[in-house]
Amino acid sequence: MTVPSTLSGRGLPEVRRARLQRRTVLTLMLTQVVGGLGMGAMLAVGALIARDLTGSDAWSGMATTMITLGAAVFALPLASVAARRGRRPGLALGWALGGAGSSVVIAATVLEWFAPFLAGMVLIGAGTATNLQARHAAADLAGPDTRGRDLSIVVWATTVGAVLGPNLIGVGGRVAAAVGLPELLGPALFTTAGFVLGAVLTFLLLRPDPLLVGAEGGTGVGVPDAAPVRRSPLAGLAEVGRSPRAVLAIVGIVASHTVMVAVMTMTPVHMSHHGAALTVVGLTISLHIAGMYALSPLVGWLTDRLGRVPVLLAGQGVLLAAVAIAGTAGDDEARVTLGLVLLGLGWSFGLVSGSTLLAESVSDEARPRVQGLSDLLMNLGGASAGAVSGVVLTQAGFGGLNLFAALFTLPVVVLAVRALAARGGGGVTAA
Repeated sequence: MTVPSTLSGRGLPEVRRARLQRRTVLTLMLTQVVGGLGMGAMLAVGALIARDLTGSDAWSGMATTMITLGAAVFALPLASVAARRGRRPGLALGWALGGAGSSVVIAATVLEWFAPFLAGMVLIGAGTATNLQARHAAADLAGPDTRGRDLSIVVWATTVGAVLGPNLIGVGGRVAAAVGLPELLGPALFTTAGFVLGAVLTFLLLRPDPLLVGAEGGTGVGVPDAAPVRRSPLAGLAEVGRSPRAVLAIVGIVASHTVMVAVMTMTPVHMSHHGAALTVVGLTISLHIAGMYALSPLVGWLTDRLGRVPVLLAGQGVLLAAVAIAGTAGDDEARVTLGLVLLGLGWSFGLVSGSTLLAESVSDEARPRVQGLSDLLMNLGGASAGAVSGVVLTQAGFGGLNLFAALFTLPVVVLAVRALAARGGGGVTAA
């Protein structure tokens, strides 16, 4: 690490390290709340704005697609900034780009320009990428006994914004009307404010930088004797190839996200085909989001107590139960809802345990880029799943879609069982 930190980590006393870690986690939680609110607000109205600009329902899905694409596009560049200069510049830049994107969306909507609107949504994806990368910063100074917990708490903080954001449409509409903008742009104003505030808070409060302190202090997060990694955007690929546990972590994260997106994307369509009221569909998706985030601290605690690989394997079991229940539910709204809650919980198991395992499976030097690569593949998996889910639903029905999604758990199960067999199913550090 060539950039000096504001506080050298060498010989850092445990009490001091623990104090810095608490400050880091609290800062990250705060930025996740305001940034998550920005994301939730835009997700609530992005498709509606796209429909109004084009006059077509067919184009409305492009809003979310562009955000997902943007999250994938910015994952590696933001990770590269973190690798060169630390978490603080990388996260602050990502939030700032998201705020700029929201401003572009507002201007494009007022001018009724669809192409710039889509470009703005891609930039908003930088905010989504930042929201994901914040969880990695929570692991930089964490000890092995609390790494899963600290990471999961930062993931949990997203719940606040994810729940509040979509409920700001009414308030946002009044704010937009007061400044002479279309009512649908009210939540976009909150998106801009949330992302910009996230950038400011990160820049001011994330000091000293946890990645720089951790790297200089030898926290033992990564593999200290690994060979140096070239500083290129995909430099982490070589190190992942040398670490079977890193491969398992990335496959687990990507597969869990792919299963979740494939089923969740088409659930509202399936329910509407069976005559479900919009309020019921909304409640189902809200409970699904709660399953994703609300129980993540429990998942983190289990990850620290039972081991990374066992919890990752258990997550695949939860996902399989979810698709089995949802896929055979038919028009039973309660069963579909239960399946979606379990789908969110299985995603949480995969994300928290996989991210924790990845953080301690590669060297300190390669870790930020490997984490960026993981987020890139995760978002590409989600985007691909969302793109093909409609086709699969049309051809094979909702049950066939769930069966298709279940197939993505198989490589994770094989790799996890192999890892447990190789290490005897040991404890936290072994598994």
